[in-house]
Amino acid sequence: MLNKQTLLFIAFFSFILNAIAQDQANTPTVTSQDTTYVDNYRPLKPAKVAFYSAVLPGLGQAYNRDYWKIPIVYAALGTGVAVAVYNDDQFQKYRTAYKDRIAGRIDEFTVVAEDGTVTQVYTEDNLLDAQDFFRRRKELSILVTAGLYILQIVEANVDAHLSQYNVDDRLSLNPFISRENYSLSINFGLSLTYNF
Repeated sequence: MLNKQTLLFIAFFSFILNAIAQDQANTPTVTSQDTTYVDNYRPLKPAKVAFYSAVLPGLGQAYNRDYWKIPIVYAALGTGVAVAVYNDDQFQKYRTAYKDRIAGRIDEFTVVAEDGTVTQVYTEDNLLDAQDFFRRRKELSILVTAGLYILQIVEANVDAHLSQYNVDDRLSLNPFISRENYSLSINFGLSLTYNF
């Protein structure tokens, strides 16, 4: 009885080892002649970078070691937020003035002279138009800021994808400047070079 169990265990164990060996034989290996990937290829790096950028803007760029991009990310997002806040303040100012005007109170766009004459700088229609104008600009700046937020996530993800590939100098694009001897004119252009 012990012999049958031992033989069954050995057969099962050899079957598993054979399956593992075949699985390892079928997996492609990266050799030193294959220059498609860099040595430390990490397939989950782009997903991790995108997650980091979504949690905190600029963190994905820091994970990619592109520290110079972090001030650009925060300048873009900060400008969008500042424009949205400014437009919201202007919207609230004109909205408050319109509400005061409708209620019969003196608003900030109504000038009262010393002799008691009241002059309205803006009409009620002007106040409504100003509200619509600043509301639209506020909403547009919020959309642009959201687009910049998504763009920095995509940029970090693409940079993480591309950083895992070996980039050599076989294909290069360089500026080209030449000077004509007879006419003394300068020609500008781009030089595309591919080395085999």
